[in-house]
This record gives sequence, C-alpha cells and structure tokens, in this order.
Amino acid sequence: MKKMTLQEAAEYFGVSREAIHNRIRRGSLQSVMEDDVKMVLVDEKSVKKTVKKAPRARANSNDERYYKLLEEQNTKLQTRVEVLEGETRTLRDQKEQMLIEERQKIERIYKEKDEQLKNILQTLSSKLMLEAPLETEIEEEAVEAEIELLDETSKKIVSLKKYMKKNSFSEKKREKIKAKFKKRAKKDERIIIIGSKYYLDTAKYDYSDLIK
Repeated sequence: MKKMTLQEAAEYFGVSREAIHNRIRRGSLQSVMEDDVKMVLVDEKSVKKTVKKAPRARANSNDERYYKLLEEQNTKLQTRVEVLEGETRTLRDQKEQMLIEERQKIERIYKEKDEQLKNILQTLSSKLMLEAPLETEIEEEAVEAEIELLDETSKKIVSLKKYMKKNSFSEKKREKIKAKFKKRAKKDERIIIIGSKYYLDTAKYDYSDLIK
C-alpha cells in the first residue's frame, strides 16, 4: 500500500479531489489520518490494472474553453455596464442642465420685473419731486393704487401705512415706527420714498429692526 495525499490521489487517478472523497465515503478507497492530514491508501498493483488516468489534455482543453467563455461573457457584461453608466450620467447631466436653465429663467423673469418696477418707481418719484407735494389723502391713495397695480402678482411693495394697519399695531407703536423710518429714510436703501410716503419691499428686505 502506498500513502498519498488527497491531491496526489486525485492526480494519480485523474479525477477531482471531490471524487476521491466520494470513493473514501463509498469504501472503494481506504484512508488514514497522519498529523491531522488525511492520507489515501492506494494499492498500486491492483489499481493500475483496473483504473486508467483520465486524459489531462482533454480536461485542460475543456477548462480553457470554459474560462474563455466566462471571460467573453464578463467582457460583454462589463461593456453593457459601462453603456448603462454612460446613459445614466447623460440623463443626470441633462436633468441638472434643465434645472439650471429653469432656475436661470425664473431668476431672469424676476430680475426683469424688479428692474421694471424699480424704473417705474423712480420715474414716479422724480415726477412727484418736480411737482407740488402731495397734499391730500386722495392723491396719496392714487399713487399707492398705481403701485399695487404694477406689482399685483407678487405684492412686494407696500406702503408703511398699510403695513402697520395690516399688522394691527397700536397708535403708540405706529408713531414710534414712523419716527424710525423718518430718521433712517435718506440713509437706508430699503426705504422707498414717494412724495411724503414710505414704502417697503418686504420680499427683498427685512425690516424687523425698524418694526420692532
């Protein structure tokens, strides 16, 4: 009897290690443990008469074709993954570009609207400065109505009087707020002056320091 490792026995018989394990389980091959290593007992004289080694060349050829097929499939899959990743990047870039263009469009619309409103307010202010100051409540209300019509969609410009009325400030607090606006009017760009009235652009500026 000759002792062989599982790998040596597999090569000797021309089969896989699993096949050697199966033979040991079936009892067609005997095995022993030496130093925690399973060794196969092979009777070379009796085995050589009945067992032929499998042709390694054919097995190697089959293995090569199998690995080649796997490589080809892997290459195709990798190519497909790259194509999908490219399409995904393209769609993401297109979406981002659309969002950027839409945001720029909205910003441009509001900027043009703000510029238009600003020019109209400046024109009104210049006109009122050249003419006699507003003396009646009717004239002031007419100016305020005109401003509201110019900006009726966004309602950003509002007179100080209407703002205080809307927020239900007490008479004492109104006088205090008016005094602050009067003191800061010519220095604070947030305060729009037309005639004798003050206006607030609540969408563009914060007036909490003057209102508190």
